[in-house]
Amino acid sequence: MPTAHVLQSFIGGQWIGQHAAQPLRSALNGEVIAHAHDEAPDFAQALAHARQQGLGGLAAMDFQTRAACLKALAKYLAERKEQLYEISRHSGATRADSWIDIEGGNATLFSYAGLGARELPSGNLLHEGPAIPLSKGGTFSGTHILVPRSGVAVHINAFNFPIWGMLEKFAPTFLAGMPCIIKPATATSYITEAAVRLIEESGLLPAGSLQLVIGSTGDLLDRLQGQDVVTFTGSADTAAKLRVNANLIRHSVPFNAEADSLNCAILAPDVTPDDEEFDLFVKEVVREMTVKAGQKCTAIRRAIVPANLMDAVATRMQERLRKVVVGDPALEGVRMGALASHAQQADVAERVQSLLEGSDLLFGARDGFEPRGEGVAEGAFFAPTLLLARDPHADGGAHDIEAFGPVSTLMAYTDIDEALALAARGKGSLVATLVTRDPRIAAKAIPAAAAWHGRLLVLDREAAAESTGHGSPLPVLKHGGPGRAGGGEELGGLRAVKHYLQRAAVQGSPTMLAAVTGEHVRGAKVFESDVHPFRRYFEDLRISESLLTHRRTVTEADLVNFGCLSGDHFYMHFDDIAAKQSQFGKRIAHGYFVLSAAAGLFVSPGQGPVLANYGLDTLRFVNPVGIGDTIQARLTCKRKIDQGKTSPLGQPQGVVAWDVEVTNQHGELVASYDILTLVLKRS
Repeated sequence: MPTAHVLQSFIGGQWIGQHAAQPLRSALNGEVIAHAHDEAPDFAQALAHARQQGLGGLAAMDFQTRAACLKALAKYLAERKEQLYEISRHSGATRADSWIDIEGGNATLFSYAGLGARELPSGNLLHEGPAIPLSKGGTFSGTHILVPRSGVAVHINAFNFPIWGMLEKFAPTFLAGMPCIIKPATATSYITEAAVRLIEESGLLPAGSLQLVIGSTGDLLDRLQGQDVVTFTGSADTAAKLRVNANLIRHSVPFNAEADSLNCAILAPDVTPDDEEFDLFVKEVVREMTVKAGQKCTAIRRAIVPANLMDAVATRMQERLRKVVVGDPALEGVRMGALASHAQQADVAERVQSLLEGSDLLFGARDGFEPRGEGVAEGAFFAPTLLLARDPHADGGAHDIEAFGPVSTLMAYTDIDEALALAARGKGSLVATLVTRDPRIAAKAIPAAAAWHGRLLVLDREAAAESTGHGSPLPVLKHGGPGRAGGGEELGGLRAVKHYLQRAAVQGSPTMLAAVTGEHVRGAKVFESDVHPFRRYFEDLRISESLLTHRRTVTEADLVNFGCLSGDHFYMHFDDIAAKQSQFGKRIAHGYFVLSAAAGLFVSPGQGPVLANYGLDTLRFVNPVGIGDTIQARLTCKRKIDQGKTSPLGQPQGVVAWDVEVTNQHGELVASYDILTLVLKRS
């Protein structure tokens, strides 16, 4: 890291800040490595830039192109990650700690890029179907659509993950088409600033889609409007203060909080010290105490253990904690670094003293705590600290006080119901872990714990080898929790993207709904031509372009031949007596024969633009098809998605979803599904 310099905010497309303000010290040796800037950003300008430039630039893209942009950005940052690793070590992070922050953040970009490419349409409207008929004649229907909010997202982040914390919010926001203003915690903002500089240098993002605030948010929240969104990660106390901002309340600005919480791990009563699960529990608690020096919103603050195993657990944890080497992460063998700042060091020390009023110290600074490295005496190091609650049911203590560092409290229980009651005393947590060998215990405990926790990990020897662990939020799963944990949700795949979209119900004729949603809706007018839809290239296909096939009468020979070919000799297809005694009163055709016969009706067999059928969605067999019934199919172009991809031969192609309706001689629907195909483009 260079000599102490003044950090800058990126506002209105410009880097601002020349005069030094608050000094930021290295957590390793106390040296000043940077200063926040003294100039107050013009938040009116920042919001105007986001609304005028950012919204327009993002709207000129669509879900698919924004997904491709995220992928390109992830690759760009991955090639320059070592720059960020070098800076990150000044926050006290080991290489493994920084891996979570830097490469975990990048993995989130990749994850949302892939999610967008797979799950989102071309365009900027997401149809949240299916359409629902609202009238007897089928001429009036309703559905839901999701569109980008025409506002700005303000992301206020915590100090512990200055890169991942930014990117896990930015990725779904950008994918949804919403510009954002990022406010990192000042203590580690020098890492966030370095990452934003790389992002800006990439030239990949449209102007105004990402801005950075170093220092105070000033009057930013007071300037927000109803289309804007605020997300917050940090302490429960700060979340409570921000949530009641008068302007946010007045304009009903959505506020999503992910707050530090008193997460727990429960060792189930079926586990013995000889079981592999016993060691898994000990390892998990110690790991969560020492990774990032315990500065994780998901860290295990309360370890809930059967009373008869308390001595064994305490002994095993003490043994593991003695092996933890603390110091400068640059030194070989160091497994735990410093807290992120000296202010954090003082805060943790104060909270541990409060916890000791109702707890006994089992392991701490007295047990050989000597950080390694030059200048570490001036660093923000703190000893791994293990406590034992004297009365786990007492008010206060670890059920109310969080020391945001390498600190955990053991609590004893007598049965699983008491363990669950203790877990609930945290008043809402981000995550809890249950370590057990018995599926019956998991089946009882997890539903009860789910009311109080946002994520639940069931850990046993089977899952251990590939488990991502207690403290790892994943892009595809919800991150958040009830009550004290903030009551909000982040990540969770498309759930996060939808947080930045506005949902609206739309009513009208199926034809109008098809026009609005950009995809065919059952009952809408269709377009038929002399050219088979499978003979059209991707660009030439129109939504609602349709083919009504010729008919086919199902024979007994069809059932026999299909049964012999497939090996499916289910009695309903072959046993005349049993079939007559069934609810159908007759032998019926295989459902998959109906699909195959329908394909035979609508497929154009010659070489053409359609390359492959790679899946079926929403398949339902609605009515039985019997011997002598006559079926007919309607194939309709439902949805087109341009992912910007090419085949292995370099041929541009897109994805087309086809709506298929198979009916019988009475016009009754017998099968309904979507077919997904790859279709060539002209060039």
